[in-house]
Amino acid sequence: MKVGLTTTIPVEVLFAAGVVPVDLNNLFIASETAGELLEVAERAGYPRNVCGWIKGIYGAVLRDQEIRTVVAVTQGDCSNTHALMETLELEGIRIIPFAYPYDRERRLLETQIECLMEHFGVDQAAVNAAKDRLDAVRQRVREIDYLTYAGDRVTGFENHFYQVCCSDFQGDVQEYRRKVDSFLAEAEKRPSRPATVRLGYIGVPPIFTDLYGYFEERGARVVFNEVQRQFAMPFEKVDLVEQYLLYTYPYGIFYRLEDITRELKRRKIAGVIHYAQSFCFRQIEDMIIRRILDVPVLTIEGDRPEPLDARTRVRIDAFLEMLE
Repeated sequence: MKVGLTTTIPVEVLFAAGVVPVDLNNLFIASETAGELLEVAERAGYPRNVCGWIKGIYGAVLRDQEIRTVVAVTQGDCSNTHALMETLELEGIRIIPFAYPYDRERRLLETQIECLMEHFGVDQAAVNAAKDRLDAVRQRVREIDYLTYAGDRVTGFENHFYQVCCSDFQGDVQEYRRKVDSFLAEAEKRPSRPATVRLGYIGVPPIFTDLYGYFEERGARVVFNEVQRQFAMPFEKVDLVEQYLLYTYPYGIFYRLEDITRELKRRKIAGVIHYAQSFCFRQIEDMIIRRILDVPVLTIEGDRPEPLDARTRVRIDAFLEMLE
């Protein structure tokens, strides 16, 4: 059985239950007809001035008839998820809510995980065994990240891809482990190719289809993908609850900025690309980011799954020239 996810959740529970988790964001953006999925939502009545990811998720669920259950994150992600849940429920989709506590209170998160375990009928031993399997893959993905910022052997897009896929491990842990191992074996043999400009990317994964390639064309490279790295759970030897307390994405901008600031220094980053999705409340956080970070920040905005527009390319070019 496939179970959709609106964002990263304690996916160990789903693997322990023997179901196939599907990150609906990945399902949407990887579709060859991603633009059509937005049109499905708009024809159903979604306004044009609603986040493209929300509309894409809606269209992706309706298109995939094998997904009849969705775990929706009601706190700690997009504020539009509540309406998404209701419109999916109207179409006969079973909704299981999950909430990250705003104040990172351990007991509240533990209760949410226990409720998720009850929904899927699994015990702690099975979840812990699933976590051990996933952590082994996450360790290998951390090696890909290391080869990005320390080895100069992995591109920004490759770094993005292998980390973002850790939200659902493409539904098959063993097969994904084989893909990661194969990529690492190839990447480790590459010669080191330092970039002219080392960039950090913060914010949700981009809806643009060619962003990372454009940076590489200009001699720049993203050596830090903030949210994608968090999806890969870059924490060692912690229990399940602690892991999802350390996970920064759901808990507010100030907690995220602690992690971002550390990584910018460790990776010797010259400038930051802050991606803001059109019509997203997180755009407001840009004013906080600019006041706290001590490196130059370029904020870019995307709406639909398409290549970079000419105006954004010009702004990126000017930013990179300034950093050089």
